[in-house]
Amino acid sequence: MPYELTQEQRDKYRATSIRSQQRKQALQNRKSVKHESPLRGDRLDPADLMPLLPQNGLSCMSLFSGGGGLDLGFERAGYDHRTSFELLDICGETFRLNRPDWDVRAGSAAGDVTKVKFSSFRSVDVVHGGPPCQPFSVAGKQAGAQDPRNMWGEFVRCIQQVRPRAFIAENVVGLLDKKFDSFVQHVIVDPLQGQYTIFKFKLAAHDFGVPQARRRVFFVGFRAARDAARWVEPAPTHGDDGTLFGPLLPRNTARASLGLPSIGYDDVAPTLRSGFTGPRNTTGILNSKASLKVWNDLRIWPNGVQRTHELAVAYPPENGHFRLSVEDCALLQGFPADWKFSGAVYQVIGQIGNSVCPPVAYAVARQVAKALGAVE
Repeated sequence: MPYELTQEQRDKYRATSIRSQQRKQALQNRKSVKHESPLRGDRLDPADLMPLLPQNGLSCMSLFSGGGGLDLGFERAGYDHRTSFELLDICGETFRLNRPDWDVRAGSAAGDVTKVKFSSFRSVDVVHGGPPCQPFSVAGKQAGAQDPRNMWGEFVRCIQQVRPRAFIAENVVGLLDKKFDSFVQHVIVDPLQGQYTIFKFKLAAHDFGVPQARRRVFFVGFRAARDAARWVEPAPTHGDDGTLFGPLLPRNTARASLGLPSIGYDDVAPTLRSGFTGPRNTTGILNSKASLKVWNDLRIWPNGVQRTHELAVAYPPENGHFRLSVEDCALLQGFPADWKFSGAVYQVIGQIGNSVCPPVAYAVARQVAKALGAVE
């Protein structure tokens, strides 16, 4: 659906666009000017939040794999990757760029899960995936079961055919709204009742070292009662307070994680918007009007994300705030610097914003492995 704007708003946006184009042209005409990077401190390496663990003997496969957040988290937690299914070709290119030896089935021909018979994957121990969240998000109009993007039925069908020892599914917290109680019960829980013990819980990315305020709901199911009895939700590793197990690490904040100089204020970044959502593809990650204040307080510009840091520095916004590159967005989502993304800028931030934060996936993967008796 198109935006409904008043003529005054249209004139304002048009003037801003023209002014931006003029500034960019002026900057391009000053190619001899050297632009100094504002980065001063050490940047966060999200790989440090996910120490690579030895192989645990468990195999896994993914549905709706997106940019690879769940797959990467499970790999670093010691799982053996078997297969990934993803409808978007560009996501398949990202997987092949990073893991050319993986079995990745992407595109309308190979990645459409509605056409897959999953019984051939019966030997897989764990199935994980993030069914499209738009049917349950505010940005996606929360049409639920009436939204053609709803793929929960296909995820459940996969579980029924593969019969893995465990499954993990991730989605927006809006799925737990009371209006979707019937959907969760009849579409997710009832078809697996008696076959799996299912747990559902919320996790916040900033509780696991990710410098972003991002909350998601997880469904974890176990086929064997003994495995379900050993299940324990992931405990926060970062925060302001301690736990029964000792003090937590301090939260990673946006400016410090990006290596920006201190301005006397820092906090976790707002939730990054996916470039694949909304009425048109954009190169901005602004998720809401409320989040704009946080970005402004952080002096980070959430619009016009650039391909490289050099380009971001070369085209500073009018307010002088720090312009983000795709690498910066990936860092704020918890992706290590060596995980590269294919595609145009809007496709890259689309993959990043749609992904499960890898350190959160890693935390869930570790707890599932413990419940399955694969690790102590």
